[in-house]
Formats: sequence, C-alpha cells, structure tokens
Amino acid sequence: MTFVKKPTLAVLACALLLGTAPAMAQGDGVAVGRNSGFTQLVPAGEIEQAAKQQYGKMMQEAAAQKALAPASHPQLQRLRRIAQRIIPHAVGWNPRAKDWQWEVNLIGSKQINAFCMPGGKIAFYTGILDQLQLNDDEVAMIMGHEMAHALREHARERMGKSAATNIGAGLLSQLLGLGDLGQTVAGLGVELLNLRFGREDESEADLVGMDLGARAGFDPRAGITLWQKMAAANKGAPPQWLSTHPAGATRIADMERNMPRVMPLYERARKG
Repeated sequence: MTFVKKPTLAVLACALLLGTAPAMAQGDGVAVGRNSGFTQLVPAGEIEQAAKQQYGKMMQEAAAQKALAPASHPQLQRLRRIAQRIIPHAVGWNPRAKDWQWEVNLIGSKQINAFCMPGGKIAFYTGILDQLQLNDDEVAMIMGHEMAHALREHARERMGKSAATNIGAGLLSQLLGLGDLGQTVAGLGVELLNLRFGREDESEADLVGMDLGARAGFDPRAGITLWQKMAAANKGAPPQWLSTHPAGATRIADMERNMPRVMPLYERARKG
C-alpha cells in the first residue's frame, strides 16, 4: 500500500491566508468562486516564464516539422482576429493579463485540440477547426474556455497543491523567507501542457469562457452547439481535447442555466 504524504496544517494555513481573493468583480455576467489559496504557493511569474519556454519549444518543433502555420494562413488570421476581440476583456478576470505577451498560433495536425498556457500562450490545431467545422462564435467559446484556465490560474492552483503535498514543511520554510521558492516549476518537473484539470475547473472555464466571448460580441449560445459537435465527435475514440474537457448533459445544463447572465453582455456588445 502506498501512503501519500499530506500537507502540514501550517502549510495549508499559509495557503488559506495568502490566497482567498475572489475573482475580480464584473458587476454583471457570470459569478465564480474565490481563487484557491494554493495558487499562492507557486509564484505566478515563474509559471508564466516556464509556459513561455515550453510554448516556444513547442512552436519551434512544429516549425521544424513544417506544421506551424505562417502569418498569412487564413485560419490563423481568423484566430488572431477573434483573439484580438476577446483579449481586452481578460484583465477583468486577472489583472496580470494586461502585461501578458499574448501569442496565438496554429499547428497543422488532425488532433482535435486547443490550449492556452499561463501568460496567454494560445494554440489551436487545424483538426479542431476542420473536423468540427466551427463558426467564429464556436471558436470564440473554445478560445474563451482555454483563456479562462489561464486567467483563473488553474495550472498554478494544481501545482500549488502538488507543492503542498510533495514538499510539505520545506515549502513552509521557504514561504517564511527561510529558503528560495524559485525553481518550483522545474523542481516539480511540470509539463504545463499536460496538466489535467478537474470537473470544477472545467465548469468554471466554460462559464468564464462564455462571459469573455459574450463581452467580445460572440454569441454565447455557440457554447451549446460546440459541445453538441464535440459529443458527436466522441463516437469511437474520444478526441484529445474532449478527453481532457469532459462534456455531457450536466455541462450543457450549467451553461444554459447561466445563459441569462451572459446574453445581455452579448446584446450590449453587438449594439456597441
């Protein structure tokens, strides 16, 4: 039997004291819970730097395989136009976003996949656009969903939990200034792209993603048609994107329940 080392009460206390700040008030739109205190156990800048390095390496590898779309590619231009409309609304969910060096790239692959790493590093695979025949509103819902993971710092939270579990009292001494908290990402051997989020994180990303898209003038109802398409694509072997983003009637119901909160944002953006 394997026993997992539990975080000390002191570590958990520090986490709770340092990081219970709620999401930035929007005044309208969706409402989500507070940021987890575990996010404070790993510096945001460190994670964003690690993401920048991992993303850069991935783009270099794609370019070497002639799979990285050039700036003139119509689908990449489309993605960047959509991102330009959504990004200004990101700061409402995370003040750090105003200083992020946002990037959007397109990778030639049959994979049904997309992601946004911490610090605003976005990539889509051609498979998710071509196989699902997504319209702009549906692309915006995917992009908003992935951006939400970065804005709500879900990767940072998961790494904080791992740090509390794996480092324990040693991390507490670092938090108290008795050591160097740097190199936490490297020390944990984290591949940010491969992190898996829980159902609660996914549900939150759905809602925040709809909110972001609606504020940018994209129809949030496209979130429903998107997941219907994803469900249809799930016949046989689940696509990678779907396997890490569980869909289902409950998920769609949550989105429908929050639709009255985001439709006014969409209507307002369309009139503006």
